[in-house]
Amino acid sequence: MTPGVAPQRTTTDVERVFREVFGQAVATLVRLFGDITVAEDAVQDAFVVASERWPEEGVPANPAGWIVTTARNRAIDGFRRSTRGRELHEELAREAEPGEEEDLGPVRDDQLRLVFTCCHPALQKEHQVALTLRLLGGLSVEEVARSFLVSES
Repeated sequence: MTPGVAPQRTTTDVERVFREVFGQAVATLVRLFGDITVAEDAVQDAFVVASERWPEEGVPANPAGWIVTTARNRAIDGFRRSTRGRELHEELAREAEPGEEEDLGPVRDDQLRLVFTCCHPALQKEHQVALTLRLLGGLSVEEVARSFLVSES
């Protein structure tokens, strides 16, 4: 190592946090919004914001909470721009009223609920595994394709 030169890291803090919390963040937002695409897009947007802010401001004390909160706010902002978003925002506000218990059904863990969604029997087994690796494992499409020894398409 050269004196005065910082050692090169193999992964950034954002990449590390991405691997650690992507699945949980997506699962939480799927529960809140009921839409995998919205959840995944919002979490990806949150990581874009993190990659811009964290190098200068530092990683927050609770990076998972920061990502979920930022992603939730991004998704709500997007919904506010559309008619459907306004309806969903009102529904979320009614559901969040204090004193009312939320009926989550028999499964109370967000990630476990997303596993059941990914492994729905209507999906082919290889699609179930690929979806689970992508949404809960945080693997990229390229990494999932490589693990199946197939092309990305």
